[in-house]
Amino acid sequence: MTVSPPVTVEPAGPPTVRPWLILASASPRRRDLLAQIGVPPDKILPADIDESPAPRELPRQHAERLAIEKARAVAALPEAAGAVVLAADTVVACGRRILPKTEDEASARRCLDLLSGRRHRVHGGIAVIDAQGRLRHRLVTTQVGFKRLSPQEVAGYLASGEWRGKAGGYAIQGKAALFATFLSGSYSNVVGLSLSETGGLLEAAGLRLWP
Repeated sequence: MTVSPPVTVEPAGPPTVRPWLILASASPRRRDLLAQIGVPPDKILPADIDESPAPRELPRQHAERLAIEKARAVAALPEAAGAVVLAADTVVACGRRILPKTEDEASARRCLDLLSGRRHRVHGGIAVIDAQGRLRHRLVTTQVGFKRLSPQEVAGYLASGEWRGKAGGYAIQGKAALFATFLSGSYSNVVGLSLSETGGLLEAAGLRLWP
């Protein structure tokens, strides 16, 4: 009779500890979008960098560069050691023109007047630095079309205050949804963070999005 050798069972190793996720942005929209896919940030450390466009810098280049610079700036902080750092930047562009993040009603009105009745692009730069310091980044572009806005619509939107601090002077997840007649690409990119590309980058950095 053949006797099978005893089976040796190796003791289970320690459970895998998920690295901390640091969001290098104070944007509540990006925080909410991350929570939507089940990876809310453990810590928020907004990056403090100069966001001025470089000479002759195209909108898509600007968005990607700022995302990378924000990620690197936060990853270099002592409190980010051993964490995954996610940074992003959103640029609204008409042709080669970079629209500002509007802080006053006059600049918001100029943006709305420019976007009225035409299509524009929203460029989203995403950068992730993993716990070992490896950088991965993506650029996502969405095309958005606005109907021709009446003076009453512009005045009403300005009165809402939704434009404050928004790239291009509008928030598509708010009342500006009434203006959009066309969208090609990632909707969440227009809100502030393209979730499909962000999820892929976070998984590559060691964060599990699924059980």
